Amino acid sequence: MMKFEGSHILSVSQFDRDAISRILEISSLMAPYAMRKKRCTVLDGAILNNLFFEPSTRTRVSFGAAFNLLGGFVRETVGEENSSLSKGESLFDTARVISGYSDVIAMRHPKMHSVEEFSKGSSVPVINGGDGANEHPTQALLDLFTIKSEMAPFNKNLDNLNITLMGDLKHGRTVHSLSKLLSLYKNVKVTMISPDALQMPDGVISTLTNAGHEVIQTDKIEGNLACDVIYQTRIQQERFASKDEADLYRGHFSLNKETYLQYCKENTVIMHPLPRDSRPDANELDNDLNDLDNLAIFRQAQNGVLVRMALFALTLGVENNLTKFEKPVTWHTAK
Repeated sequence: MMKFEGSHILSVSQFDRDAISRILEISSLMAPYAMRKKRCTVLDGAILNNLFFEPSTRTRVSFGAAFNLLGGFVRETVGEENSSLSKGESLFDTARVISGYSDVIAMRHPKMHSVEEFSKGSSVPVINGGDGANEHPTQALLDLFTIKSEMAPFNKNLDNLNITLMGDLKHGRTVHSLSKLLSLYKNVKVTMISPDALQMPDGVISTLTNAGHEVIQTDKIEGNLACDVIYQTRIQQERFASKDEADLYRGHFSLNKETYLQYCKENTVIMHPLPRDSRPDANELDNDLNDLDNLAIFRQAQNGVLVRMALFALTLGVENNLTKFEKPVTWHTAK
């Protein structure tokens, strides 16, 4: 199994099943802290630098919350225009400097493979929060954690999974990374619903088929939603040359309660990496799904805190010391 302590988390390709099992195991241990039932100060005095050079809400905030929940401090730089990159500084130079102020760095950048380039100059672990259309490894791990959690009540697991990926599969880095992780499991059926121009990259499909999994590519919703999990993605407007080009595909694969009841199984789980595009011309996941028990998108987002807490603990080598630094939650009694 990979050595976590001191390692960068750049790609899901780093992980085998044992490494993933370890991440998911430690993620589960974080639940009492994330739910504010207990405090954990195992990272008291440690500093996370959150470098987000591309817009983000959930990923950026959940990285910060995860570090705070383990007792650490968070410093943030948001937007390339607010950094010395806008003055021509290289990613390498930025990494050499910022890593001297940090114990770990979480980074998002619009350029593919930029986080890996940055990591070469860093003296502390770097965790990839998304690098362009390439990968989003922490999202894939929290997605896997969510699928495992959502399947457990039905006595199912990550093997023998039937999953449908739907939307912008060409630019959706979340589905790229998730597909690569799913390839490590057994007998997975992956149905990919997208317009021809937004199909999953060939390399990702090959990863699945070379591992012996069934892959179906289609541009039709009808007959392709009776699965264990539907993973919907938005049209990645920021990856297109223009808004007009993105608009050509917006709203093609909307899911509402009527469609769900007509085509899905009774217990089909709905996932989405968020944000969902709720504008009328897109409406990826209709608000009429909000009261559906199987809509897992908000549980999915909360699971991101657990997984990112686990990755901080593992890369900083404190995962076996959590209970030693537990404390009661007292702020709500101090009124």
